[in-house]
Amino acid sequence: MRILSRLALAGTVAVTLFTALPSLAADSIKIGEINSYSGLPAFTEPYRKGWQLALEEINAAGGVNGKPLEVISKDDGGKPASAITAANELTSSDGAVMLMGTFFSNVGLAVSDFAKQKDVMFLAAEPLTDAITWSKGNAQTFRLRPSNYMQAAMLAEEAAKLPAKNWATVAPNYEYGQSAVAVFKQILSAKRPDVKWVGEQWPTQGKIDAGPVVEALIATKPDAILNVTFGGDLVKFVREGSTRGLFKDRAVVSFLTGEPEYLAPLKDEAPTGWIVTGYPWNAVKTPAHEAFLKAYQAKYNDYPRLGSIVGYVTMKAAAAILAKAGSTDTAALIKAAEGLPLDTPFGPISFRAIDHQSTMGAFVGKTGVADGNGVMTDFVYRDGKDYLPDDAAVKGMRPAP
Repeated sequence: MRILSRLALAGTVAVTLFTALPSLAADSIKIGEINSYSGLPAFTEPYRKGWQLALEEINAAGGVNGKPLEVISKDDGGKPASAITAANELTSSDGAVMLMGTFFSNVGLAVSDFAKQKDVMFLAAEPLTDAITWSKGNAQTFRLRPSNYMQAAMLAEEAAKLPAKNWATVAPNYEYGQSAVAVFKQILSAKRPDVKWVGEQWPTQGKIDAGPVVEALIATKPDAILNVTFGGDLVKFVREGSTRGLFKDRAVVSFLTGEPEYLAPLKDEAPTGWIVTGYPWNAVKTPAHEAFLKAYQAKYNDYPRLGSIVGYVTMKAAAAILAKAGSTDTAALIKAAEGLPLDTPFGPISFRAIDHQSTMGAFVGKTGVADGNGVMTDFVYRDGKDYLPDDAAVKGMRPAP
């Protein structure tokens, strides 16, 4: 694989072209990739490894419709404005025929709007806000990962079984955290009308002052807590919460905490018994996952994170869409993507025509500690198609074409 890189004129955005051929072919198909590599490397670096592995496999098998794929990758730094600049460069100067990627929900929404305005297809990899496929959905945007609604529905299914009545929440104060809290409250309250919401904390993403946040939650005297913090904020929250007794005799339900990028840094400080979504990479024994795991470890000599899966499947999806379309025309790509089935390390998925949301699911289980490391226990894979609203409900949320 040949790798070329240069610095963009504005800032320090790296542009990388990947191909399995000895040189970059003039008739290659270019895909523009944008993500927050400097903003959240714990997730995005494994994500990059995932799509690079998939790209290598695709080109080694002959590319797409006889042409090699190239990926031109840019770092948005976690900033919507930088992502828009990158998207504009990719489509107007670099020759990208479609866009993929993004992590933060506000960044994903910005690129989605760009895709609509410029009529270019955008395959959103990670942003979880429901708005990207529903209230602000558009024809050009598709999303791979299970949304906030889907993960909230999975978690609320378990939360409703708890005796807890008084709930408090903590979440980062931006689109993702706000959306996750709102939809979890909606779904759990519908299942359990006796539930009361007694307090909420909204720390700035990446800048949590965990001590005061924990004390404020303790003051509300909740029976249970919904946590939406992740990354470094999660580590600080868990440590302060454990030290100050926040989690003693209280249930915790938590988005994403079972993902190895967030669970592993906690090591033996990982909480036990939290109900979480995640990815127990070393305990998934299906043939599809074992094949992915073998290839990933052979290439990187490392274990995959959830980001690795997301990057790998996003790249495979992009190639499948291009192959089915037989064209790089945006209208043809959209038509090809709607209803597209795809085999993944988690099993078969498809992209729904009604809202362009994939049916990828998530593992739901509990946190624990084994051999000094945080792990997921008692987990089960929840198929995403079972946690999505029907067509009539989507039509009521999604703008008319």
